[in-house]
Amino acid sequence: MGVQHHKMFIGGEWRDAADAYEIRNPANEELVATVAKGGADDVDAAVAAARAAFRSGCWSGLTGDERRAVMLRIAEGVSENLEELIELEIAANGATVRQAGGFHIGLAAPHMTYFAELAAKHEVERGIATAPYPTISHNILRREPIGVCAGILPWNFPLVLSLWKIGPALAAGNTVVIKTDEKTPLSTLAFARIAHEAGLPAGVLNVITGDGEDVGARLASHPDVGKVAFTGSTAVGREIMRLASQTVKKVSLELGGKGAAVVLDDADLETVADAALFGCCLYSGQMCESITRLIVPDSIHDELVARIVARAATIKLGDPADYDTDLGPVISAEQHERILSYLQIGRDEGATVATGGGVPEGPGFEKGFWVQPTVFTDVTNDMRIAREEIFGPVLTVIRYSGDPAEGVAIANDSIYGLSAAVWSGDYERALEVAAKLEAGTVWVNDVHMVTPELPFGGYKQSGLGRELGPDALNEYSEVKHIHVDLSQRREARAYDMVLSDG
Repeated sequence: MGVQHHKMFIGGEWRDAADAYEIRNPANEELVATVAKGGADDVDAAVAAARAAFRSGCWSGLTGDERRAVMLRIAEGVSENLEELIELEIAANGATVRQAGGFHIGLAAPHMTYFAELAAKHEVERGIATAPYPTISHNILRREPIGVCAGILPWNFPLVLSLWKIGPALAAGNTVVIKTDEKTPLSTLAFARIAHEAGLPAGVLNVITGDGEDVGARLASHPDVGKVAFTGSTAVGREIMRLASQTVKKVSLELGGKGAAVVLDDADLETVADAALFGCCLYSGQMCESITRLIVPDSIHDELVARIVARAATIKLGDPADYDTDLGPVISAEQHERILSYLQIGRDEGATVATGGGVPEGPGFEKGFWVQPTVFTDVTNDMRIAREEIFGPVLTVIRYSGDPAEGVAIANDSIYGLSAAVWSGDYERALEVAAKLEAGTVWVNDVHMVTPELPFGGYKQSGLGRELGPDALNEYSEVKHIHVDLSQRREARAYDMVLSDG
């Protein structure tokens, strides 16, 4: 069987382009597929299809219960195609089969189901009591769909993060244009097929592929797009804001992070050692909410580091399709070089490599983009490895005296505020620390726990707005106030404040 070519999905049909991308497996660099490389004209076609579908009322005109029924069929289709989606995800982004099954793909159907249920619960209209002065009136607040909503995706969790945009947008009655990352479009394109087969009307969901500088920029600035949601780096998020400001559209951004875990002196060290590695090494650290700064009291520092180093030695790197593999490759040669450059920066800054620090050797690692799980000690919070997002399996361990206030100050000394954690055997102490950490999500004695029922997003330069949670649809709707005068008589109205009888 030859290499399959994938087209874009626009207006309910598959659309090709004159140019194409190559999708290569990051574990062995073998060619997996080719994908249409779209341009600004394809963006215009997708937005036009979405706008026409919205105005037709084929989706926006349905009740919440009717949208729920279609979305539940889509979620069922995702479950039925789980193996295909896992294979596509592993081949494109290097996730291990366990990670893909548990996170990258395994979360997709439950998250879509959650948004489907929100569609039925969404309060579209409610009356608001007001004072009878200056006139007696009835007032209504309506939440109405925005229209065409755009989602611009990263490469690390392409399917789940697309559903964080698609799900609430559809539930609120909008139509959607998704721009996938050029490295990992396969699972999102497959989702478009699944949604179409489940009965989603043509034009309601459109998926385009292309370069960010061309396709992403056109989508973010397009005058007929009313909302743009972006997940990715803080630098690109700033550019998305600039482009969106040209037409003053709604924007939500989920950006970078440099998650800090404050370990208190009464924490269970065996558990913290496991959690620290899980926090920084899940999907080779290529997660915005990874915990990459471990802030440790002097009194337990040496013992905890020794436990982390010993545990890191048990992590198995290898073929992502092997169920026994713990850690796969990083996504690309570019990312590989970036991470290795930071490992050298850490050494140059005076940090100590406690374990890892390079590329694994031996059979299976001759090709592909591999990085060892790496732990730096002797790190201070002013070092670049402690301040900048590396996006790799790299943990920086920072000492502090043991005073929780000092640990909090170190954790908060960052431009980022996406995630944080506290580890302690005393929940009262842990909650006191958690309340002072500047982050959108703070875990107590846990990491990486993101569920659709709870909002997710960042403080500071980690983003704007929130995804997930019971209010997720608010990001994809406009609030309209309708005022109905009930006075019935001219003399009972407030006109005489401006107009006299004379």
